[in-house]
Amino acid sequence: MLENLIYCLNATMPIFIMMVVGYVFRRTNIMSENFTKEMNAFVFKIALPVLVFGELYEEHFSDVWDTGFVLFCFLTTLASIMILAVITVIFKGIDDKAEFIQASFRSSAALLGVGIVQNLYDDAGFVPLMIVGAVPLYNITAVILLTILKPGKNEKFSKDTLKKTLYGIITNPIILGIVFGFVWSIFRIPSPFIFKKSITYIGNIATPLGLMALGASLDLKAIGNNVATVITSTTFKLVGFCIMFLPLAIYVGYRRDKLLAILIMLGSPTTVSSFVMAKSMGHDGQTSAGTVMCTTLISAFTLTLWLFILKNMNLI
Repeated sequence: MLENLIYCLNATMPIFIMMVVGYVFRRTNIMSENFTKEMNAFVFKIALPVLVFGELYEEHFSDVWDTGFVLFCFLTTLASIMILAVITVIFKGIDDKAEFIQASFRSSAALLGVGIVQNLYDDAGFVPLMIVGAVPLYNITAVILLTILKPGKNEKFSKDTLKKTLYGIITNPIILGIVFGFVWSIFRIPSPFIFKKSITYIGNIATPLGLMALGASLDLKAIGNNVATVITSTTFKLVGFCIMFLPLAIYVGYRRDKLLAILIMLGSPTTVSSFVMAKSMGHDGQTSAGTVMCTTLISAFTLTLWLFILKNMNLI
């Protein structure tokens, strides 16, 4: 059992140590606010897309693609959103229903997912396919909710908003990295050594830079006055959906890197982009910021616990 615990700590602790390093660097002004924003942008627009591209472009498409797995991730995400929507109807005390819902289901799937799976299996495993199944739905649903449920306004989801949302998904750098990776794989495009080495160099810096930027972005005062809402959102994000859907994934037959990708989708921290999107669409962002902060800190323990349970059951 101790050996399994060490196995799980080896997967999660390096992730959170890098985040702590980023937090310390920001608070000691080694990393400025502008530098942190620029580093976040670089990781999202360049490094992570190159990383997921590098995991796919030399694979055989038929060996990598799994329609059933992509559909499972999509339907599980959709079910999570529907459950949260019902909760906002039942419980009237949630101030900003849109922020609560999106903060409770939007995972930091790419950054933390790739990092943890790489620590265990030395590659990204099925995280890219999980992203294909879940992330487009994340973005579409978040925009619809933040538009329709804006506090104090009765704004409708227009065709222009839908077009902008679809354009944002199509041009999402991580999705583009996955698409180009699959296209490269399907057509077996030659890859000279210089190209391969360059892809490896850029991909290797994605996780450490991204984690430090995430840690530097944390604000321990972010929980604000929405304590009850943030705690509820955090509980669903890190524990609730794992309890609901991990047994189903196990029953379906998912194991090892597939099951691990599903765990990341269900139980990883809320993505920072949920706060950015909420603020840019007229919400105060307190629920999103508080949930990002709480889920990021607490997930160091919950993700380790979930990994420990799955490892003891010989499922990963």
